[in-house]
Amino acid sequence: MTTDPLQEVFIFPLNTVLFPEGVLPLKVFEQRYVEMTKACLRDARPFGVCLIREGREVGTAAVPEPVGCFATIESWDMPQLGLFHLVARGGGRFRIREMRVASNHLISAGVEPIPPDDSGHDVEPLCREVLQAIIEKVGAERFPSPLRLGDAAWVGYRLAEVLPLEARAKQELLEMTDTAARLERLRALLAQPGLAAARDEA
Repeated sequence: MTTDPLQEVFIFPLNTVLFPEGVLPLKVFEQRYVEMTKACLRDARPFGVCLIREGREVGTAAVPEPVGCFATIESWDMPQLGLFHLVARGGGRFRIREMRVASNHLISAGVEPIPPDDSGHDVEPLCREVLQAIIEKVGAERFPSPLRLGDAAWVGYRLAEVLPLEARAKQELLEMTDTAARLERLRALLAQPGLAAARDEA
């Protein structure tokens, strides 16, 4: 029995959770991430975005959560030397299996891609209604096109990224591999008083 080789990526630990197809604007100024950006642009390769478990975004290498999301640079600009403005798009999810930290504190890892979610489930009605209300309020241009309100995985990811949840809760939703279970968890979160405003939009 053979196992697939791990995919090698740079890891960008952030205080945010990136979901598949999500949009991530970034200002990159630390030298290690400037070098990472140049390498990803040169080789047309993604980097990995992980929520920070311990540490900070700047300075020494932070400890990332083991499950993250591939990010592909869709557009970039360098308004001044040593500063990149990026727009990255979330791809598939991955799990870190091996990790190394370079002398400049840039993290690279061998990662195992996580299979895509099954979109064949029925969309939980409240989740769809709340997301549709949010889209109508903030504008469809803020969401990946085309809108797929009949796609259970798409609805779950979009609702998870736009609801005002703690980063830890968003990470838990990212890590879930059962689409129906993610929507059920979101429905339960929408029932909590703290998210009443989002629920009432629907």
